[in-house]
Amino acid sequence: MAPQPPLRTIALVAHDGQKADLLAWARHNREVLAGHRLVATGTTGQLLADELGLEVLRLESGPLGGDMQLGAMIAEGGVDVLVFLWDPLSAQPHEPDVRALLRMATLWNVPVASNRATADLLVTSPLLTDPVYVRQVPDHATHRDRLLARGEGRTAPPRAPALA
Repeated sequence: MAPQPPLRTIALVAHDGQKADLLAWARHNREVLAGHRLVATGTTGQLLADELGLEVLRLESGPLGGDMQLGAMIAEGGVDVLVFLWDPLSAQPHEPDVRALLRMATLWNVPVASNRATADLLVTSPLLTDPVYVRQVPDHATHRDRLLARGEGRTAPPRAPALA
């Protein structure tokens, strides 16, 4: 008996100017998406759930911290693929959060699609459903140890000095 294809977690994010494009892409790929766990930020998540009739874990909207929540999920190993259709023609008020999200995906070796063509290639890759394929997660222990040795990267914030 062949091993069951793995359930991957696919994160879906779209800036306002790209939401229609993401919805069209998701409709086209509904069958593939239905076989995986979906997570999305704010309004995008609601639009996808309504459009596809699939369960979508909804985080906050990007400007309210959804990008940061997604970045934390990536750091904890909870995201396998990120489809992030960002708007290259519009400045975003939460641009630092967007950059941080993309940095986290790169840091933890999560495949990222920033346009429909790349998203199509990711979700049709045989590796997405290959039960033997395991994404290589970098071991950042050496870097973490260096930060701790310098007093950075603490697990708890430093205590504020007592007021006199």
